[in-house]
Parts: sequence; structure tokens; C-alpha cells
Amino acid sequence: MIGYLRGELAENRPGQIVIDVNGVGYEVIVSDKTRENLPAIGNPVKIYTFLSVREDGVSLYGFERKDEQDMFYKLISVSGVGPKGALSILSVFDVPDLKYAILNADGTKISKAPTIGKKTAERIIIDLKDKIDKSEILGIVPEETADTNVKLTGEAKDAVDALISLGYDRKASEKAVIAVEDHDKLESGDILKKALQYLF
Repeated sequence: MIGYLRGELAENRPGQIVIDVNGVGYEVIVSDKTRENLPAIGNPVKIYTFLSVREDGVSLYGFERKDEQDMFYKLISVSGVGPKGALSILSVFDVPDLKYAILNADGTKISKAPTIGKKTAERIIIDLKDKIDKSEILGIVPEETADTNVKLTGEAKDAVDALISLGYDRKASEKAVIAVEDHDKLESGDILKKALQYLF
């Protein structure tokens, strides 16, 4: 199993990227959200991966963050949801928003993802509702209403303030900081650097 790839971003095209790892180019299927958050061609990247082995071929799926990879594993554990379906969901939803929709049994919202019908969305909710810790989305609300309910303190709040001073609006700044893995354990400068990657 390949846990992750660390190398140079060689190509970035719709649905797929190529990572050069010591002269070997790995083709990796990624979500739209992962593609949008990657740096420019030629920059170093670390992508978490899932190796899919099927009768019709071998495919490598990639994720910018560990929480996206973890959510992917949860999704493909649901009957009727394969790697492509899981990736289509993650192309539409941020992980916190998806968890919120699952915990609130919002099948209509989940079914907005391509190839995901209402029955599949309901199955996702039934199978995963008990596998998501409510504390993971504490203070997080859906994208549409995320401007007043997110409460960040300490270093994370300082990072938000720094982003606002750079010209980003509060809602976008808060979402970028929340998206940073372990943002509650990092110093504001490190959070700021990682959050900027989500905003470019």
C-alpha cells in the first residue's frame, strides 16, 4: 500500500495530476478541490493516496489532506459507493461540510454530487452517521451559513486576522484556517502559510 507520495508537481490537469518522485512520474486521480489547492507546477507536494486494484486496471487516488483521505475510506466502505463516486462527492464538498450533512441526515444535499442518487445518499447517512464524531465538526456549519458561527481562538484566530489584513474576507479566512490539518496545535505563522495554499 502506498500511504502518500512526496515529490514535485509535474502536471495538473482536470481529474488527474502527475507527481515526479525521484524521476518517476506517478499519475494520481484527484478531486477538484485537491487540484484547486495545489501549488504551481514545479513546486513540492505531498499527496496522501489510495491504491485501487480492479480487474480492469490499477488506479492511484490522491488527497491533499489526511482528513480527505480518511473520509474517502469511509465513503468507499458504503455499499454502492466506489472510488470514483467517493471522489465525486469530495469534489463537491469540503470534509467538514460533508460530515455536517451526514450528521444532519441531509440526503438532498449529498445527492447533489455527480453520480450520487438519493438512495445512495441515504445509505451513506445510515452507514456513516455513527462513524463520525460530532466533536469533529464542533463550531462548523454548512458553507452557506459559515460566516457567524465559526469560533476560533488563540493562534488560529491570529491567523484569521492576518488573512483579513491581507485582504481576504472573514468567511473565506475562517474556512481556510479550519481546513488546515491540526490548526489548533500549530503556531499562527504556520497556520497562515498553509491557509494561504487553500486560498490561491
